[in-house]
Amino acid sequence: MPIFNDVSIPDSQMCKTALEFVKASHEPFLLNHVMRTYFFGSLAAQRASAKLDQEMFFLGAVMHDLGLVEDYVRDNRFEIDGANAAADFLLGAGYPDDKIEIVWDAIALHTTLGIPQSKRPEIGLVQLGAGIDVGVVPLEMLDSQFVDEVLVEYPRADFKNKMLERIAEVVGRKPHMTMHTFAEDILERHVEGHHRHNFCDAMHGSAFAE
Repeated sequence: MPIFNDVSIPDSQMCKTALEFVKASHEPFLLNHVMRTYFFGSLAAQRASAKLDQEMFFLGAVMHDLGLVEDYVRDNRFEIDGANAAADFLLGAGYPDDKIEIVWDAIALHTTLGIPQSKRPEIGLVQLGAGIDVGVVPLEMLDSQFVDEVLVEYPRADFKNKMLERIAEVVGRKPHMTMHTFAEDILERHVEGHHRHNFCDAMHGSAFAE
């Protein structure tokens, strides 16, 4: 198991089982992304001296994009599809219900700005680690040597294009679930003919006269 700056994958059977599950279901570009999410978030936690359950954080990080894996795509926002798939997997593996709830929140909220940071660190760190990897959180907050070491083990391999294409393909099937989410930005750029939903249109178009 790789170790970066004393950060490693927790040595528990649950983490090993989850990692094998993700390796078997994720394309390489997506697998490397969720692993980078874990290690980037872990270093951020180190720097902030955050106290957290490392196992729960790993489970949230490594399964946070299950909603982009074809076998788990349903009719919800992809974040909710992923959270539900992770919960089903953990429940089947005998993981405690109270911990499953935290992992569910970490996955379901990982694209929702402003809320995860007000919850448990395991939840906020999934968003932070993923945010660093996709570029919405400054990379400069991490040590450059640490980042370089992680990238050698988990290379990006055209990640920007592949990730945008995959999200567009998945959410393009259910555009009504993207209103006021970052996925709507992707649809606008990558799906021809997509009309961005606007809350004002919904209000004015309601069945009420005024």
